[in-house]
Amino acid sequence: MTNKKPDRVEEELNQGANISIINLVDRLIEKAHASRASDIHIDPLAKNVRIRFRVDGVLANVYSFPKEINNEIISRIKILSKLRTDEHQATQDGRFRYVFSEEKDRQNEFIDFRVSIMPTHHGENAVLRLLVDKNEELTLKDLGFSENDIQKIKKAIKKTSGMILSTGPTGSGKTTTMYALIKMLNSPEVSIITIEDPIEYAVSEIKQIQVNARSGLTFANGLRSILRQDPNIIMVGEIRDAETASIAVNTALTGHLLLSTLHTNDAATTLPRLLDMGIEEYLIASTVSVAIGQRLVRKICKECKRKGCGECGNTGYKGRMCINEVLVADNEIREAILRRASADEIKKIAIKNGMTTMLEDGLQKVKNGFTTVEEVLRVVHE
Repeated sequence: MTNKKPDRVEEELNQGANISIINLVDRLIEKAHASRASDIHIDPLAKNVRIRFRVDGVLANVYSFPKEINNEIISRIKILSKLRTDEHQATQDGRFRYVFSEEKDRQNEFIDFRVSIMPTHHGENAVLRLLVDKNEELTLKDLGFSENDIQKIKKAIKKTSGMILSTGPTGSGKTTTMYALIKMLNSPEVSIITIEDPIEYAVSEIKQIQVNARSGLTFANGLRSILRQDPNIIMVGEIRDAETASIAVNTALTGHLLLSTLHTNDAATTLPRLLDMGIEEYLIASTVSVAIGQRLVRKICKECKRKGCGECGNTGYKGRMCINEVLVADNEIREAILRRASADEIKKIAIKNGMTTMLEDGLQKVKNGFTTVEEVLRVVHE
């Protein structure tokens, strides 16, 4: 029988009255990182504090902490994030960097965290997003794009103007796809500037700007300022409103390649969504080159092939990949935009002209042994 490695979080909890909240928070962070978590949820309930990790897009309970230490945990996180410890009735957002120091082989390794604290009925909660730098892995192939779709995107990013949009709900990998495109485009011959909220990955040799609402640096204002910096390529983290959409479209129209993300259900819905934001039909038809619709599915664990093992936390899945659709704005699509065609009609035209839908792409990945039908149906909702 193999000796199970002791859980350092539980070891700290077992200290009773001698518990160190500083050590407990550190151990929790290290455990989350070792578990490949993207988020830590600290939720006070009536009788305890529920700790959950989001791994591969799915939340799971990992610990139950005593209710009486919740305030101390939240205070520790506030101190790390340089937030007000005397404010308990308002939401607070912050950031901090956790540096591994104990283990010699991990010295100088760090994780950046984005923190959201909110007052709830049973006390303040906290959600910590781990901003792990995966910049080295970012290629479209690694993310799960098919060779056919990669070629469509490569053709679009060779243009010196126009818009490339990635669409999908929160947590569908849109920003990661944008970074993969930035990596492909990054060269000494071009000036690339991004405006993001937050900056999730640091990319060498490009200018990255963080949105700051307090100082008035919004996506719209930042985009206006960027245009005075002589850029070739601009990435806007997200088109959230009509003002940003209008500036983005005009930027793409005046000799800039613009990359951005939108919250829509699929690639075809992107075009009517821009109409809803007040953008004229002819401007959309003139600027949008490609709309990428995507979701993230969990990959079958290579170690156990769905039976569940220590490597995948007994889920049968380990890691994620994209399923996607790439809609190319060809002449027929542009004509459909000009007559304000519905998303359904635009989708039918795109399929007729060779677009593989997200569902079809997902089912192909099932056939290739990467994921399961249940996963594809879970994220596509069809």
